[in-house]
Amino acid sequence: MSSDATTAIPTLPFAEAAGAAPEAEAPLRGLGASLPQADARAKAEGTFPYASDLWAEGLLWAALLRSPHAHARIVSVDTSAAEAMPGVRAVVTAADVPGAATYGRRVADRPVFADGLVRHHGEAIAAVAADHPDTARLATAAILVEYELLEPVTDPEKAFEAEPLHPDGNLVRHIPLSFGDPDATGEVVVEGLYRVGRQDPAPIGAEAGLAVPRPDGGVELYTASTDPHTDRDLAAACFGLAPDQVKIVVTGVPGATGDREDPGFQIPLGLLALRTGCPVKLTATREESFLGHAHRHPTLLRYRHHADAEGRLVKVEAQILLDAGAYADSSSESLAAAVAFACGPYVVPHAFVEGWAVRTNNPPSGHVRGEGAMQVCAAYEAQMDKLAGRIGIDPAELRLRNVMSTGDLLPTGQTVTCPAPVAELLAAVRDFPLPALPKDTPEEDWLLPGGPEGAGEPGAVRRGVGYALGMVHMLGAEGTDEVSTATVRVLDGVATVICSAVDTGSGFSTLARQIVQETLGVEEVHVAPVDTDQPPAGAATHGRHTWVSGGAVERAAKMVRTQLLQPLAHKFGMSTELLQISDGRITSYDGVLSTTVAEEMNGKELWATAQCRPHPTEPLDASGQGDAFVGLAFCAIRAVVDVDIELGSVRVVEMAVAQDVGRILNPAQLATRIEAGVTQGVGAALTENLRTARGLVRHPDLTGYALPTSLDAPDIRIVKLVEERDVVAPFGAKAASAVPVVTSPAAVAAAVRAATGRPVNRLPIRPQAAVAATP
Repeated sequence: MSSDATTAIPTLPFAEAAGAAPEAEAPLRGLGASLPQADARAKAEGTFPYASDLWAEGLLWAALLRSPHAHARIVSVDTSAAEAMPGVRAVVTAADVPGAATYGRRVADRPVFADGLVRHHGEAIAAVAADHPDTARLATAAILVEYELLEPVTDPEKAFEAEPLHPDGNLVRHIPLSFGDPDATGEVVVEGLYRVGRQDPAPIGAEAGLAVPRPDGGVELYTASTDPHTDRDLAAACFGLAPDQVKIVVTGVPGATGDREDPGFQIPLGLLALRTGCPVKLTATREESFLGHAHRHPTLLRYRHHADAEGRLVKVEAQILLDAGAYADSSSESLAAAVAFACGPYVVPHAFVEGWAVRTNNPPSGHVRGEGAMQVCAAYEAQMDKLAGRIGIDPAELRLRNVMSTGDLLPTGQTVTCPAPVAELLAAVRDFPLPALPKDTPEEDWLLPGGPEGAGEPGAVRRGVGYALGMVHMLGAEGTDEVSTATVRVLDGVATVICSAVDTGSGFSTLARQIVQETLGVEEVHVAPVDTDQPPAGAATHGRHTWVSGGAVERAAKMVRTQLLQPLAHKFGMSTELLQISDGRITSYDGVLSTTVAEEMNGKELWATAQCRPHPTEPLDASGQGDAFVGLAFCAIRAVVDVDIELGSVRVVEMAVAQDVGRILNPAQLATRIEAGVTQGVGAALTENLRTARGLVRHPDLTGYALPTSLDAPDIRIVKLVEERDVVAPFGAKAASAVPVVTSPAAVAAAVRAATGRPVNRLPIRPQAAVAATP
């Protein structure tokens, strides 16, 4: 691709670092402008109203009783003492659920309250509503539950032979992918066993909600839901109500890197409001969040790579085992991504991959950025490093000999029809200048591994450089019906966008403003609050709102544009295609007509509603074949680390990132998304692991679970953004935040391998794995 496909974002520090030529002045509005998010200032100043700030007249407070055991039979539940406490207004258990007893966004296998059997630590047993939060918590402690402890199944490998933990059995899904000739072999063979730990999405901001009963017998739920229509339907089924009797109002969303809110607390909240006839509020503690919501799947991976003497891949064999925890949730979709991307963005003539997702008595697993793809990336990139070492060639060169491009096949048999500039991305990070070595800088400016007060000695520090290539799919997969609806209304020169797409930090609300500004030339654009009275827009995952909801907004705005321009076109005897809107003015191709949008909008109300639905996909068949994905995004990262080879402490010095983004819609926002994704990946590589002992979560708080801080975040150099538009996507843009999360842990591990000579086959990297190998 030509050099003009590389965009340096203006006013941001990485433009100079990348050696990019200065650009023309950035636009002030519309697509391509660095518009700030509407709620950015309020969140920065601490005035943003989060869901935990909600209030209502006559408010009651809720609390949940959760199981202290990972696996137990419930012999009895006695709520009499709790019900007799002054101030307690209601206590509900499994026997009080009027509708469906189980729920699930993908598979309805999770009980609202444990009924007869506890399957994971922290599973809800009962809920209480009281006139004070302390009273509610004391009442949960007064509920007497008699348990018969059972042996927990915590090793996913043992789940195959264990007694069924669930009526649906222990196997959630099995995918045996077969592609090519099983008898093919290579001259060089490398094998590896890899493990990826349990990463928590750790949403900053309490999971909270308010339920308000309605006069018609229904209920309204005010929560930070990321998929309000699905949550409404789940809740309505459990309440025994019609969907139109339940309304979810999305409020106070602080951000999300997965499923933001656990429906497991929204449903008890609504049940209490319906039982008491009063508004009920619940704010989950951090411990409850760690115990209740979904985490990244812990994964066991076995790999065997075959290559010829020059390092070109011949065959990949893999076994992938995902620990789904107690319930299925999104494990089927995560497994499909893991199996499909098990070979990475490389050309592999023959691939044989078996994947399983199994139930255990561990905490529930579900959707977290890059699910499935992140785990396999750590494994296949470790294999590529092994292969390079065995053959004796540079790891970057080995990758360049094998990278895929547009027109190649995935192991699922699907042709890569979208832009896939993988070689260009890898070359960009390989050729980017390395950071200075500590000996070239003043010693006081050198941050030792372990932080400013690190106990190590400078002489024990070794520097390593590692590479990784990652890929993710965009939108849903395997036949998911992706559709979104949006309405654009203009009145008195002010535009309003109505769309139930939840902005979890992806910037959709800002994008919607930019689309309308560019299409209609209207300066003032508002995005209406989200609730389920609006048509559905789907979940806020896989970058789908940029594509699907953004596409719906664009189509609606273009329909309004036609309404605006038709009278003028008719008056001057020309088609609307000969008129253009730019900088708030309407002009004709020949310059005869020139007026302002404000003049033509004066006194008019124009509106239109439109849908966007990408082309359909299909489920993987019995051999793992099928066109399961709408689009793909790719990323290359070069990590530079300093490792204290005596203590095993690691400091990530720099992450050089090159990514194909399709089209840059908001430069500043794009850079933020990439930087955030890289930082989340660094956490997965070095610190984040929700540890369990016999199924019990250890230290479920932000002291025991180590998120990367500003001191842990490396210098992130965005050295190249390839703008090669995907023709099937609105605006040609690609999802931005998931693929750096997928790629960065593998790059950090590769750099630690280079520094220490050790295999590094587990994430997060343990200190003992970063101690240099004995010569």
